[in-house]
Amino acid sequence: MRYFGNNIKTFVNNFEVSYTDQGMDDAPVLIFIHGFPLNKSMWNEQIEVFKEDYRVIAYDIRGHGDSEAGNEEFSIELFVNDLLHLMDALKIEKASLCGLSMGGYIALNAIENHPERFDSLVLSDTHCIADPPKVKQKRLDTIDSIREFGVEKYVEDSIEHLFAPESFITHKKVISDVKEMILNTSEQSLSKTLLALSLRKTTCNKLSEITIPVLFTVGEEDKITPPEASELMHEKIKNSTLHIISHAGHLSNLEKPDEFNEQLKTFFAMVYKKPTISTNSSNSIKNQPRYMLNII
Repeated sequence: MRYFGNNIKTFVNNFEVSYTDQGMDDAPVLIFIHGFPLNKSMWNEQIEVFKEDYRVIAYDIRGHGDSEAGNEEFSIELFVNDLLHLMDALKIEKASLCGLSMGGYIALNAIENHPERFDSLVLSDTHCIADPPKVKQKRLDTIDSIREFGVEKYVEDSIEHLFAPESFITHKKVISDVKEMILNTSEQSLSKTLLALSLRKTTCNKLSEITIPVLFTVGEEDKITPPEASELMHEKIKNSTLHIISHAGHLSNLEKPDEFNEQLKTFFAMVYKKPTISTNSSNSIKNQPRYMLNII
C-alpha cells in the first residue's frame, strides 16, 4: 500500500527515514536527494511543479531533517544503500534521480554501481572528485569548530558560500529557511557527514560508462562546485546536457527555481515520452502505459 503526503516515515536499513511522496501511481518516478547540511524541504518547489506529471519523492538523508541517524558511521556508500532500501520499501523498480551537491555524490555513486535501477540522472552543483588534502583538512577543522563553538557559528561561516551575492538581497526568505535547516541538524550528524564527505572516493573514472540520459545544472556563481566541475563531467559523459544558471550560487534550485524547473521539464520530457495512441486501436486506452521510456 502506498502512502501519499509529506513527512511520511518508514523503517529501512536499520533507521527510520522521513520522506515525501506525491503524484500519480502510474507515472515515472523522480527521486530528489538534498545537499548538505539541508533536508528534503529544499525541493518543495520542485515537488509542487512535477507532481502533476510524475510520482515525486524527496527524502531526508539519515541524520538530516526528520530522519534518524541510526548507529552506523556515515559514508556515501551507506547513503546509497539507504536509497536502494527506500526504493525497495516503496516498491520502486526504477527511477530518475536528481541530486544536488552531496545528493549528487549519492546519485552518481548509485548510478555507477546500480545502473539497472535508474532511468536518468540530474546532477546539480556537484562534482566527481574526492576531497584533495586541503579540502579534507578543512572539513576536519570544521568538525572541531562545531564541537567547540556549536552549530550557530557554523551556520554563519558557511551560509555566505552557498548563495550568489545578489541572493542575499533578493532571496532573504530562502536564506532564512536554509539557516533554519542547518540549525535543526544535530552537531553529531553534521560531524559524521563532514567526515563521510572527506572520505568519499572519486567517481570520475566511471563517467564514460554511464549510458542513461544525464543533465548537469550548475549556478554560474557557485563557489563550492563551480561550473568547471560540471563541464569536466559533461565532457566525459556522451550525449549529456549542461546548463549553467546565471545569477545563482551553490543552491541553484532555490535561487532560480523557475529556470531550474524549466531545464528539468525539458529533460524529463525527453527521457519519458507519452505513447501515441491510435484512435483505431482495438486496445483500451486505460490499458496503455501512461509513459514510455525514451531511449536516447
